[in-house]
Amino acid sequence: MTATDTARTTPARALTPDRRRRDVASTVFVSVLWACLLVAALFLFYVLITIVVSGVSRLDANLITQAPSTIRPATAGVQPAIVGTLLVVGVTALIALPLGIAAAIYLEEYADPRRWFNRAIELNVQNLAAVPSIIFGILVLAFVVRAPLNFGAVALSGSIALALLILPVVIIATRESLRAVPREIRDGSLAVGATRWQTVWRQLLPAAVPGIATGSILALSRAVGEAAPLILVGATTFITFTPDGLFSRYTVMPVQIFNFALQSREAFIPLTYAAILLLIVILLALNGTAIVLRNRFARRW
Repeated sequence: MTATDTARTTPARALTPDRRRRDVASTVFVSVLWACLLVAALFLFYVLITIVVSGVSRLDANLITQAPSTIRPATAGVQPAIVGTLLVVGVTALIALPLGIAAAIYLEEYADPRRWFNRAIELNVQNLAAVPSIIFGILVLAFVVRAPLNFGAVALSGSIALALLILPVVIIATRESLRAVPREIRDGSLAVGATRWQTVWRQLLPAAVPGIATGSILALSRAVGEAAPLILVGATTFITFTPDGLFSRYTVMPVQIFNFALQSREAFIPLTYAAILLLIVILLALNGTAIVLRNRFARRW
């Protein structure tokens, strides 16, 4: 009889009591996890169905082209909020993305981790990523809206608040994308005579673009849905005019939705749900773009 035949005919060892208990505990734990996931998915599905059913009737051209109105809610829209959101988030991207990418390049490629100054920067970046958004609103209210800058409650102040909010996210995402590039690419570029900056600009950044773009888009998606810091820095809850510049009064989609939800008239209910549905569509489009960019341009090393 061969060794293989012996292994096939030898009965499996009985499970010990300790191993049996561990298997039972593992099964119970996995079952509880699946049950929690199912409950959360059911609640999310219920909320989405409620939003779609209640708001699809008002998802029309008036929602996009008309200004809000307390007199005619049946034909009111959110055009000033849409323009304000695009203005604020666009300026946020212009402020946060260059600063965040440049800071990540410095920390990852140039900074000496043995120096206390660089270690303090890294520690603060990691901590700021978990700070509640309202804190950034308070900071901008104290130093930008009021003295010493004294910009006032304008769109630029809101953009600065959101830029501070997403800056740590952009830095962390960019650093992780740069770390994913193999060390051999850096060494090979430097070995053929390229400078440190040429290596970063011509080798590392092109290879890290998919990860940087994905992290940046997801950070901007967070900015689109923020309301708390913008309320502090002057996002007016009800305006009927379109913002015309960085120093104009403004509102954004989350704040406008909050204003609609406070109205007591029943006609505002479908309008509120339609605005929520429009915001969800915008966020899904941004997140879908991030997924497409990641899957299309990602490299396997």
